[in-house]
Amino acid sequence: MPPKSTDQKPEGKKADAKKGAKGKGKPSAKANEAAKAALRGVKGNKVRKVRLSTTFHRPKTLRLSRAPKYPRKSIPAQPLLDQHKIVLHPLNTESAMKKIEEHNTLVFIVDVRANKPQIKNALKKLYDIDCIRVNTLIRPDGAKKAFVRLTRDQDALDVAATKLAIV
Repeated sequence: MPPKSTDQKPEGKKADAKKGAKGKGKPSAKANEAAKAALRGVKGNKVRKVRLSTTFHRPKTLRLSRAPKYPRKSIPAQPLLDQHKIVLHPLNTESAMKKIEEHNTLVFIVDVRANKPQIKNALKKLYDIDCIRVNTLIRPDGAKKAFVRLTRDQDALDVAATKLAIV
């Protein structure tokens, strides 16, 4: 039998275990590395953001549209002033009759919150009256009086007699 040579490396499971132990390094070095990592913490090498402005602006985030589960109002709101609420009633005093006869002008008591264009449109819808001008005043009792001047082709006396039934 030939003599065994000393330069041959051992083979088998023990040889693989020895090779693995030498490749990874000393166990004490690993322990030192783990101790340093524990001291540093998870966020040990975090870089702070440099802020160049003195004011903070909140970042823009996702804004979802609203999807309500029930309506916040049970019924839609009615308009505050419709034509029936604007024109309360025609006025048939002596001075109002004089205006009807001499100046072709009708006199109405209207809602205090109504303005001149609203009064004009309400009279157009209610009585089919075309008017040139609407003058208003607020009486001492707090009611608003509207003087409605009609066009030349409409006679105020005729409108008062037929549509308003005050003459």
